[in-house]
Amino acid sequence: MADPGVDTLLELDGSILDQGNGYWIKIEARRIAPTAGVPHGIAYCLTLHDRYGTRLLGFDNAHAIKPPKKFKYAGRVLTHDHQHRHGMDKGTPYEYTDAHQLLQDFFAAVDHALPEEKAP
Repeated sequence: MADPGVDTLLELDGSILDQGNGYWIKIEARRIAPTAGVPHGIAYCLTLHDRYGTRLLGFDNAHAIKPPKKFKYAGRVLTHDHQHRHGMDKGTPYEYTDAHQLLQDFFAAVDHALPEEKAP
């Protein structure tokens, strides 16, 4: 099944988007061979940074993360698609559905984070 937003995501690769007051977004995206961890075949990293270059939040699939432990002995699947909700977050699973939804979710998270970061 074709992912209609993938061309938009790939065209944004290498973009730096100024958000004002020193905040900026960096977008990286490229096609890769599909794997068990990245079955959609898109490697991506979308991040929001402050004026010092510190990552405030991000969505990426650069590494596997362990989902939260709900059951002590239940088998857990490592996921690659995840989000970092703040600078110290090691990653929370993100359910990738398509590139368009990824972009919507990322920019919604940026809109939510920026008012908090800009507050005096």
